[in-house]
Amino acid sequence: MPVSYEERLQGFDWSMAEEALGYKSGDPINIGWYCSDRICDMGLAQKPALIWENSKGAERTYTFDEIRILSDNIAAHLQSQGVQAGDRVCIFMDRHAELYISFLAVLKLGAVVQPLFSAFGEESLYTRLENAETNAVLTEMKHVRKVRRIRERLPNLKNIFVIDGAEKPLKELEQPLTMNALPAAPDFKCAETGPETPSVLHYTSGTTGQPKGAQHVHYSIVSQSITAKWVLDLQDDDVYWCNADPGWVTGTSYGIIGPWSNGITQAVLDAGFNTDNWYRFIAKHKISVWYSAPTAIRLLMRDGADLVKQHDLSCLRHLCSVGEPLNAEAVIWSEEAYGMPFHDTFWQTETGCMVVTNWPGMKVKPGSMGKPFPGITAGIIDPETGEEITEPGKVGIIALRPGWPSQIRGYRNNEAGWNKKFLNGWYLCGDQGSIDQDGYYWFSGRDDDVINTGGHLVGPFEIESALLEHEAVAESAAVATPDKVNMEVVKAFVVLKSGFEPSDDLDLAIMNFIRKKLSPLAMPQHIEFIDQLPKTRSGKIVRRILRAQEFGEDLGDVSTLMNDDD
Repeated sequence: MPVSYEERLQGFDWSMAEEALGYKSGDPINIGWYCSDRICDMGLAQKPALIWENSKGAERTYTFDEIRILSDNIAAHLQSQGVQAGDRVCIFMDRHAELYISFLAVLKLGAVVQPLFSAFGEESLYTRLENAETNAVLTEMKHVRKVRRIRERLPNLKNIFVIDGAEKPLKELEQPLTMNALPAAPDFKCAETGPETPSVLHYTSGTTGQPKGAQHVHYSIVSQSITAKWVLDLQDDDVYWCNADPGWVTGTSYGIIGPWSNGITQAVLDAGFNTDNWYRFIAKHKISVWYSAPTAIRLLMRDGADLVKQHDLSCLRHLCSVGEPLNAEAVIWSEEAYGMPFHDTFWQTETGCMVVTNWPGMKVKPGSMGKPFPGITAGIIDPETGEEITEPGKVGIIALRPGWPSQIRGYRNNEAGWNKKFLNGWYLCGDQGSIDQDGYYWFSGRDDDVINTGGHLVGPFEIESALLEHEAVAESAAVATPDKVNMEVVKAFVVLKSGFEPSDDLDLAIMNFIRKKLSPLAMPQHIEFIDQLPKTRSGKIVRRILRAQEFGEDLGDVSTLMNDDD
């Protein structure tokens, strides 16, 4: 059994996390070294670090010693080609093994790794490379054409490395980088970076304006490692699977740094979503800890629990979710389907690690975010006064006291935007929520997703949760729509499950169903059936797009939206 939440709270200090890593103040701290060399020094050199499989069934396992050697070789090669400490190096490729290993290599070199989702189009790519003043790109032939079309507009870009370009015609600035054929670099010395040395540069689109470059530092590993161990309940013999792409922060904090800093074997599936294939992958590799997302869980729900029974998933012992709030129905369904609940976790690109979580072994209240991780001081804040709200159930802004190790150090070239995130000594997460009498946090909606109807604030989450309980509803999003009397009222967008067709009768049936579950203020005044909801490529529903359409407003940054080709 995992140690209880209450026991972990007793006397917790971040120095405990430092001690677990073997780090002492004043020592160098390099994420790349801690996730490979250090693990080998602990006697785990021959333990599998990465089990990789692609959509065609090709498979390869790498030990910690292999990722240590290969990351050193890549770092040495980059260095020989002029990549220097402090340079921004973008990794722009599908989920190949090279992505995960070169991530460590860039950090070992002392450069800043800039992971970007490979489905980005050229303009989305350009915006981020231009802002970062990126010096080098690691990519593949499949995506290098996007880089070629914007290269002349990027004066800082000096090198383009193509992992499968050895026998392909390459262009100016391009050269092949075949990981398994690089010269051995036994004398490579890992950069002695400090705790405040920039490490990972992640881009987050926000709700308006240009994407913001969130700057992480090497010290972030202190909280990423311990949250991975305690919240994901990682144990020495686990095989762990994180669905997230490393183009997003979950895919690096908990798809690379968290598990590998704990010496954990992780599996990666470089393939699109398919329920049957996912279950096959879990059974084949005996996945024991699974970190997924609400969007994926809803898709699994859509395909039903009967499919679960066709696979031996007895290897699973702990399930967690991230990316957006996890509806109560999904928690209840997972208990029925897998014999255990998904544990929701709340955090952001800016926090770098989980900050409010459902702790292993702690009572799960379906629909709740859980409680603050030890060492995190959270609260609900009045957005007007900056004062903390202590009344149970009263909605305000979810906020955190600054100072945990993985909090980003700012937005690149956007100090003003970062300063706006703070009020009265609190970091504002930009989400509305409340706390109940037991100290559990409940998500209400994004600050800009909250619907003000007749002066009453209504969060979309409870509306969407109620809609999802109807047998015909696969997905839903609730937003504000203009109203002459109340200023705003609720409108629901609904994606139907297979076998159901839009009709006035179904509209009425859904309305009657949720009328019993929601207050009159929260009841949708309109339902619109649509084929798909606008989402980011990481799976988050983007309600602001729907709201903007209702109000005839500019759609803002849409570069991270999923499209039909994804």
